Amino acid sequence: MGEHTCDRGAARESEPDSRELLVGRGAELARLFRAVDSVAADPVLMLVGEMGAGKSALLDQAARRAEAGGARVLLATGSESESSLAFSALHQLLRPVLAGVDGLPERQRAALRDAFGQGSATSGPDLMLIGVAVLSLLSGLGDHHPVLVVLDDAQWFDRASLDALSFAARRLEGEPVTMLIGARDSDRVPGFDRHTPTLTLEPLDDDAANQLLDLRPKSPTGRIRARILDQAGGNPLALVELTRTASTQERAAGPPSAGPLPFPDRLERIFAARLNSLPASTARALLLLAAMDSADWTIAVSARLPCAEDAAWIPAEQAGLVRRTGRGVQFRHPLVRSAVYHAASSGARREAHLSLATMLRDEPDRSAWHRAAACPHPDAAVSAELERTAGRARRRGGHAAAARALQRAAELAPQREESARLLVEAAAAAVFTGDLAWVEELVAAVRTRTDDAALLASATVQAGRLAVLAGRHLRVFSRLADAAEELAVSQPAAGLELLAGAAVVRFYSGEDAQRHRIRDILRRLQANASHAGLRTWVRAVSDPFDDWGQLVSLLPRLAAEAEGRPERLTAVGIMAWLLDETPQAVRAFDEAFDRWELQGALPEGLGGAVAWAYVERGRWEQAREACARITAVGRATGLDHAVACAATVEATLLAFQGEVSSARTRAEEALALVDPLESRSVAVYAHRALGAAAAAEGAYGTAYGRLRMVFTADGAPVHYHASYPALADLAAAAVRCGRHEEAAAIVERSATALAENTSPRLRALISRARGLLADPEDAEPHFRAALADPGLEYWPFERAQTLLDLAEWLRRRRRIAEARGPLTEALEVFRRLGARPWIERARAESRAAGLDVTDAAPDALAGLSPQQQQIVRLAARGLTNREIGEKLFLSPRTVSSHLYRSFPKLGITARSQLRDLIEGHLATAAHQH
Repeated sequence: MGEHTCDRGAARESEPDSRELLVGRGAELARLFRAVDSVAADPVLMLVGEMGAGKSALLDQAARRAEAGGARVLLATGSESESSLAFSALHQLLRPVLAGVDGLPERQRAALRDAFGQGSATSGPDLMLIGVAVLSLLSGLGDHHPVLVVLDDAQWFDRASLDALSFAARRLEGEPVTMLIGARDSDRVPGFDRHTPTLTLEPLDDDAANQLLDLRPKSPTGRIRARILDQAGGNPLALVELTRTASTQERAAGPPSAGPLPFPDRLERIFAARLNSLPASTARALLLLAAMDSADWTIAVSARLPCAEDAAWIPAEQAGLVRRTGRGVQFRHPLVRSAVYHAASSGARREAHLSLATMLRDEPDRSAWHRAAACPHPDAAVSAELERTAGRARRRGGHAAAARALQRAAELAPQREESARLLVEAAAAAVFTGDLAWVEELVAAVRTRTDDAALLASATVQAGRLAVLAGRHLRVFSRLADAAEELAVSQPAAGLELLAGAAVVRFYSGEDAQRHRIRDILRRLQANASHAGLRTWVRAVSDPFDDWGQLVSLLPRLAAEAEGRPERLTAVGIMAWLLDETPQAVRAFDEAFDRWELQGALPEGLGGAVAWAYVERGRWEQAREACARITAVGRATGLDHAVACAATVEATLLAFQGEVSSARTRAEEALALVDPLESRSVAVYAHRALGAAAAAEGAYGTAYGRLRMVFTADGAPVHYHASYPALADLAAAAVRCGRHEEAAAIVERSATALAENTSPRLRALISRARGLLADPEDAEPHFRAALADPGLEYWPFERAQTLLDLAEWLRRRRRIAEARGPLTEALEVFRRLGARPWIERARAESRAAGLDVTDAAPDALAGLSPQQQQIVRLAARGLTNREIGEKLFLSPRTVSSHLYRSFPKLGITARSQLRDLIEGHLATAAHQH
């Protein structure tokens, strides 16, 4: 582990040298060289292949190439046992450059130190901040020379490290940093699945396989060669080892007998056969190294293994089992480690682990795992030690490591009830990995160990927490509702919590039959004053427009009770958003995030509500920040549905700001991540975004087609909450493509369905739609009604759209003087928001109304991308590049690059000019708020 160093000595005759391992890999090697030589290449490249395909040898050559070119090379190698130690792989990678941590901003520095167990870790870590810290550190190294990060055997990295590294990897574009990842093709590497460019090592062809055999010291011939080629199947390691075995057998007992040679799947036995003639001191050193299972030689030194120069290693090296480098001793292949370990007796293995536990007592987490490995029977003391290890891992954000430690602690707990308790705790930790199958496995194990109703209910709730965020909503809803119904009498609190999760699933799925099921179960759950907030949540989430007024009246009391409690404030904010009380929602979110900053390791159930509320309120920068966090956490935990939710919000904002191509891409990504029949909410939001993108281009027929898809064939909403806000945009597209009658029927059907439960916001949108669809002489009262409530200024974009519609109607009626006021107000809002298509439309209408609409300086922002606008505004507020990067999950270098490209577009040459440039924007924003 640690920084890459290469043993430049000659390879020994008993093992393959680099020429053999690279035979037939010219194209792959050239691809890796392009990656490390060119900043224009993909910043991240994954190299996958079966065991023995030569991944490590190719990565080593790429590292040598980078070193020769002056790059700083950082290397981490995964190991099976260390996958249970949170952030062990990340610490291994960054150990040589930890001095650079001192130069990071304070919050990033503290987050990284907490992750490595060097800080106080008094509260839960911000996992995204750890990712930003890694990105900043790598980017900072790139200020001096290019950086190559090599992650070998990544399938064995601990989950916390993968989360941080994959976060950084997705943000390396434009950085002088390249990341190469080696992994087995049969193993999933979380965070590096979907979008990572991948190079696959296929089996060697016949020519290359023969060439490799020709390079062996005793090249096989004749029938034996044919058998080796046939059985190896193009696997380089199999070719080398089968050749060695055939040669050994021939020396010992003549040519091998008929029948197959030892097959590659049994290569472990080949390595184990070499152990028989080793000296006892060598065998003991090998067993300790195998039991330790760490590629970090500094751990071996602390465990007091023989130093690399010790004579004990020489026989093992000569047998082709290990290689000695300038940094220590390593097994030549993972199979060697496995062979050494399993060839020893169970007693010898236990003794090795106990020795390591004693020698590593200054590293309590490693020591605990070794004690556990030495336990043939339950042991309360070791179980307790592992539980303490889990606590330390959880405080550092290592949820997967904590869950594994608790699972093993449960196996070692002598009492069945204690074992069940630990399994429930393990399930609670595993929830944050996003691995629903693992959580359900742990919950199933709880059921085999206890009849305790409270523990069983708690286990079910843990599975429910994660199931809510999964994509198969119809199946998940049935499970949650069944469990809630089963617990309604015996464990009503747990039943209500499960029903709250079922309500979230109902929102995502939009399935109407689920509403009736939820209502029936809620009636069966006995009312309790302490559960009032959760009951309100179930009602608001599953059916916000049923008794809307009564639900709204409960919000102030719930907000007061939630004061100072970020999680509960967030829940109040989500309910307020669902009830179209967006100003109250934003206030709750602001207060929650001032204290909490969304530090959860999972996307919140209905977390997209945060982003949508900020969109509606006209605070689009904060909406993007919320989307960035949801996306980062969703990708880290493998929760595609959360990523899709954020993508629809981003797509909508991009469409509003005229980034039409990007908007379509994000909306289509969202649709590709979900089943539209299982996730009607995501589908509706995506179609709304695609409709907005089409409207931004003036393609109103296409826009109408997309928006029509958010209502059923007979005009009912596809989704009981997400469809209604599209009514006005549907009408606007309809009048421009000749679909008045159909659109009017949909609008009136929705108005009738909502009736007295219509929120002021929806009343305004329906009035706007009616004004657009009405005969010209009848339109004005509808537009005036849509603007009548002064509270609607809290939806500035929607209000500005209505103002523009009214102004256009007034001008067409030759009431030009009256049109100028609404036009001026609408244009100011569109400019502040950067809504470029709407700015152009409002400017054209203003010129037709005789207004002077020469561009003010802040309008230069319209030439920037939405992200560049966001960065410019933050820079104008005085934030440094590092502070902006931390806020937007970007590296300081990326922020600097955006600013560099933005200045010419803005007509400025210095950062100090930014404040004056956008002062008008800030003043308008302050007035709006």
